[in-house]
Amino acid sequence: MSHAAPRPPAPSPVARLTGWLRRRLGWAVTTAYLTAVALPGPGLWLRHTHAVPLPTGYLPLSVPSALLSLVLFSAGLQVPVRDLGRLLRRPLALLAGLALHLIAPLLVVPAVALALRGSPDTDGGSGIVAAVITIVAMPVAAGATVWTGKGDADQPVMVGLVLASTLLSPFTIPLTMGALSPLLGGNYAGTLDRAAHSLGPGFALTAVLLPCGAGILCRLLLPPHPLRPLLYAAPMAALWGSLLLTYVNASGALGSFFRQPRPLLLAAALTVAAAVCALSFTLGRITARLLRLEPSTGSSLTLACGMNNSSASAVLITTTLPDKPQLLLPVLAYGLLQKLAASRVVRQRAHG
Repeated sequence: MSHAAPRPPAPSPVARLTGWLRRRLGWAVTTAYLTAVALPGPGLWLRHTHAVPLPTGYLPLSVPSALLSLVLFSAGLQVPVRDLGRLLRRPLALLAGLALHLIAPLLVVPAVALALRGSPDTDGGSGIVAAVITIVAMPVAAGATVWTGKGDADQPVMVGLVLASTLLSPFTIPLTMGALSPLLGGNYAGTLDRAAHSLGPGFALTAVLLPCGAGILCRLLLPPHPLRPLLYAAPMAALWGSLLLTYVNASGALGSFFRQPRPLLLAAALTVAAAVCALSFTLGRITARLLRLEPSTGSSLTLACGMNNSSASAVLITTTLPDKPQLLLPVLAYGLLQKLAASRVVRQRAHG
C-alpha cells in the first residue's frame, strides 16, 4: 500500500506577501518612495546613529549600515557557489566583466561631468557627479543574480562577477573614487578624495565584503538542517531590508527636497541617473557582442555592467556627506532605473 508524499507546509502570510511584492518590485520601491514623502519622520529618525545599551557600555548603531549588512548577508546566503566550477574552464566572460566593471566608470563619468559643466548649479554639477561616482565605484549588485534566474541568463557567470567584484571592492572602490575625484569642484573633490583614501577601504571591507562573505560561508559550512530555515528566510530578509533601507534613504533625500523644492535639481538627478544607467547597460551589451559571447552569457555581462550596489553608495553618501541629503536623489533614481533596465534585458532574453 503506497502512501502519498507529505504536503509541504503552507507558506506563512509574510512569505506570501513577500512573494507578492517580489512580483511587483517596481511598485514596492515606488511605494517606499511615496511613504518617505508622506511620512518622513520615522525614516529621518532611523538615519541617525543610535546608542544600544550593553552590559559593558553602549554600542553605536547605524541603522542604514545594519540594513545594508542584512541585505548583503541574505544575498550572499542565496549565492549558489558550487555552480562556479565551469567558470574555471571558461573564464573569458568573468575577466571581461571585471575589466568592464572597472573601465566603464572611467568612460561614463567624465562624459557626464563634461555635460554638466554648463549647468546653472553653483557647483557646476559637482554634487550630482559625486553621487554618480559613488554609484559606479560599488561592486556588482548581489540582487543581479535574481534577474539572471528570471531571464535564463548565465547564472554562474553572474555569481562569479558578483563575488569577484565584491572581493576586490576594498581595492577598487578607493581606486575608482580617487581616479574620478579630480573631475569635481569645490569641497566635493577633497571630501571624496579623503573618503577614497581613508574611509573607502574600510567601508568596502566592513560594509560590503564581510556581510556578503559571511552569508556565502554560512551556505558553504552549515549542515542542511540549520541551513534550510536560513535559506527560507533569506529572500524575505533581503527584500524587506532593501525596502526599509530605500525608505530610510528616501526620507533623507525626498523629505528635505519637498520642504525646499528644487525642480531643476530633481530633473538633473533623474536625467543624469538615466544617462549613466543607459550608457552602462549599452557598454555591457556592445562588449558582449564584440566578444561574441553566447546570448545567455552576454545577458549576464550586460546586467553586471549596469547593476551596481546603489544601497551601498547611499550609505557611503550618508556617512561622508551627511549635510548633503539631496545627493541621494540620483542614487535613488539609479536604484529604480537599473531595475527597470534589468527587467528589459530579461524580457529581451526571454523572447529571444
